[in-house]
Amino acid sequence: MKYLKFTLLSLAIITFTACKNDKTEAKGSKESKVVSTPLYVAKPEATTVSWTAYKTTEKTPVGGQFTTVNFEEKQGSTPAEALNNLEFSIPISSLFTKDESRDAKIKTSFFGAMLDPELIGGTIKHENGKYTASITMNGVTNDLPLDVTITDERRVKMTTVMQLKDWNALEALAALNEICFELHKGADGVSKTWEEVAIEVNTYLRKE
Repeated sequence: MKYLKFTLLSLAIITFTACKNDKTEAKGSKESKVVSTPLYVAKPEATTVSWTAYKTTEKTPVGGQFTTVNFEEKQGSTPAEALNNLEFSIPISSLFTKDESRDAKIKTSFFGAMLDPELIGGTIKHENGKYTASITMNGVTNDLPLDVTITDERRVKMTTVMQLKDWNALEALAALNEICFELHKGADGVSKTWEEVAIEVNTYLRKE
């Protein structure tokens, strides 16, 4: 009889302990499923804006960049959310082509002939799965469609092509071509400055 009581007591203890462990493991399992949503942050110091213009009939590329892009840090639960409605401004004084003489001509003859010779402004938009950049230059605001590539959910590359006529900038382009007339001549002896400008923006989103 004593043996039977001891056996029943042992079974009760084992059963209680097993149930307790099961509950603990179940609770731990539920807690492990709680995952915080990461935040993606766009930062100006991680952003570069490069451009490529063209001269001569053969369409010889001339590359440069703006070394300064100003905007407030913006965050979102996805890369698209971090980029959407991001407002920025680019000071013309930060234009850089590795040629001081060329830099001065572009700043004074091209941008200097515009209504606002100091800044290019804009806003990046993400709607219906598509990206656009609303650009304000020479007192004109137009939307540019953006081709956007995001790798590793953090590295963002945006490309587009601007037609200067859409910003009423052909007179400014003619002023630049006049001062660079000889330099923009090709093998055919024709001086030409193209009205299209390719733009590439690269940024690296901080992940928190």
